[in-house]
Amino acid sequence: MNKDLSIVIPVYNEEESIPELLEWIFRVVDTHNISAEVIMIDDGSTDTSWSVIEASSQKDSRVCGLRFNRNHGKSAALQMGFDQANGEIVITMDADMQDSPDEIPELMKMIKDHNLHIVSGWKKKRHDPISKTVPSKLFNWVTGKVSGIKLHDFNCGLKAYRIDVVKNIHVYGEMHRYIPLIAKWNGFNRIGEKVVEHRARKYGTTKYGMKRFITGFLDLLSVTFVSRFKKNPMHFFGVFGSLSFIGGFFITIWVIAEKLYRQYYHMERRDVVDQPLFFLALVALIVGMQLFLAGFIAEMMIQVNEKKGDYLISERTDETKGNA
Repeated sequence: MNKDLSIVIPVYNEEESIPELLEWIFRVVDTHNISAEVIMIDDGSTDTSWSVIEASSQKDSRVCGLRFNRNHGKSAALQMGFDQANGEIVITMDADMQDSPDEIPELMKMIKDHNLHIVSGWKKKRHDPISKTVPSKLFNWVTGKVSGIKLHDFNCGLKAYRIDVVKNIHVYGEMHRYIPLIAKWNGFNRIGEKVVEHRARKYGTTKYGMKRFITGFLDLLSVTFVSRFKKNPMHFFGVFGSLSFIGGFFITIWVIAEKLYRQYYHMERRDVVDQPLFFLALVALIVGMQLFLAGFIAEMMIQVNEKKGDYLISERTDETKGNA
């Protein structure tokens, strides 16, 4: 039987916070009469987190535990949770208790009342050092400009989704911070935002360092390129290939024409091969052809590996006919 809510929680070395977090979650959902399941994915923890999850699952059947054989990262854990989720609404949160379960009812209400695909949390007041808040603001500003999505906190772990969103997107690598962008490129563009409480860490230490801000921008370039050009790579390679080839072609014509002009009027001239500009033109011609070939090969690979599920149907008019 489908639930009202699935709560997906990646876990990595959070043995101390799990019991308290689950108690808090169930207190909230029981108070608001929400039928819920909690899916906890142990991402290769080296402490006793898995034992705690197992004990919690035996104590309450609403807890489902999954365990990776090693650490694969937050994106892999979220994707596994999305695959297992059965609730009409899916909420993600971190296991460190910096996300408040008290936000759950309002997040669900926003999804339903405003017909949104995603509601993203915004930790407006953060309990983090300036070494994390300043790079985070820069990261969010750049991501907003590139994606066109007006969110203040892309990396907030507390988010709510309609079930059809998480079932039709694929999160990999370190792309979890770009789920709103991935969803948008798949047609789920009704994205809202809610100011949420950011609580000071009570147990353990942070698992993220400055490295995530460096790799984050590379991931942004990757997800933007893949999302925009995965169906028509020739639109990318072809444009740059054309510019490079045309530029090289006209430079070559100009260099040759200049020599012929000077030769005709008996002016001082250099051999074509003595001019650096000629070799620059040849490089541009070669690069242009290579980009074209890359585009053609990418198009052929798409034709071979085309997946029917890549095109999503949100509504149809013949549902009743199909059941007749």
